[in-house]
Amino acid sequence: MTKVVDVQALSESIVQVTMRDEAHKNTFSADIVEGLIEAFETIRANPNYKAVILTGYGHYFACGGTQAGLLTFAEGKGQFTDTPVYGLALDCPIPVISAMQGHGIGGGFVMGLFADFVVLGRENIYTTNFMKYGFTPGMGATYIVPKKIGFSLGHEMLLNAQNFRGEELQQRGIPFPVVPKSEVMERAYQIAQGLAEKPRVSLVTLKDHMVASMRRELPAVVKEEIEMHKKTFHQPEVKERIKDLF
Repeated sequence: MTKVVDVQALSESIVQVTMRDEAHKNTFSADIVEGLIEAFETIRANPNYKAVILTGYGHYFACGGTQAGLLTFAEGKGQFTDTPVYGLALDCPIPVISAMQGHGIGGGFVMGLFADFVVLGRENIYTTNFMKYGFTPGMGATYIVPKKIGFSLGHEMLLNAQNFRGEELQQRGIPFPVVPKSEVMERAYQIAQGLAEKPRVSLVTLKDHMVASMRRELPAVVKEEIEMHKKTFHQPEVKERIKDLF
């Protein structure tokens, strides 16, 4: 593994992937992208694992694109599909638990929502802040956010791009466990232990069935998001917002 993504077997059946790019506060740096892709390839190759816990470090779960990366997109030199980390949890054959012990920002929060289970911390900030910078959401956000959170709240989060504490989302009826941030990992491990009691073949088979429509529908939505980016990402105002507000 690269030094910013750690893969640790907590037991024969449970593996934990920890993002720890302290220099970039768990934004999608080249190192963290490479590390996540390699981590999930390693997990896929292990026939004993039954559950994955995906988490961050300290105050940060994951924080989306780097400023340099966003400016590259604004200049028309790339797009988010070049490094498709957002779908790693969805494509993983075994269940993934996003233990968001820290802030989940933009694409980082979206990536976490593609997991099979999500645990949030009451004190942490969660936001889909794409529109704060003036460009439309990407990384499958327009699909997974309303699907997992509910249309009304998801619609609000995507359009208004405001910050929510986990406690506020809990009050708004978000359908995930929201616990004190100090208890997020414990709750995630409890979920993983429950999964580890089941036969792996049955877990893989049921997950394949449960997420089949998501895997099938997501590429078309991503294509539509790319088309929206062609209209919104290259405005001069967006580039200035990325420079000033990041």
